[in-house]
Amino acid sequence: MSNKSKSSDGSSKIKVCESVWKKALIANAEWPDKEEFLDVIYWMRQAIGIVLGLFWGLLPLKGFLGLLLFVIVNAAVIYFYVNNFQSIDEEEYGGMWEITKEGFMTSFAGFLVTWIIVYTGLHIADNL
Repeated sequence: MSNKSKSSDGSSKIKVCESVWKKALIANAEWPDKEEFLDVIYWMRQAIGIVLGLFWGLLPLKGFLGLLLFVIVNAAVIYFYVNNFQSIDEEEYGGMWEITKEGFMTSFAGFLVTWIIVYTGLHIADNL
């Protein structure tokens, strides 16, 4: 009996997750649950951090320029997603600053780790 409830509970969680991501890819979707939208912003930022870390590592980009470009690109992508693609009223979420801060530091950490590993693996041997 308990196995059925566990499997049905797990499948319902998967269905909810699928519907959230489908909604995230649809322009001007309705977000009755504010936490779902903030979760989408959070996980988008994590993906952006990893992808930019890979690009910055593949390019021999380093220093303050790389950090500054990450902050600008990360904030710009989220800003355009929220305002242009989803057309969200940012005041419902505490203003654009609150949305911009959502998941930024963990995205930054993922970006740094990825950037450092890829850059070191590809370009440090060039400097030796």
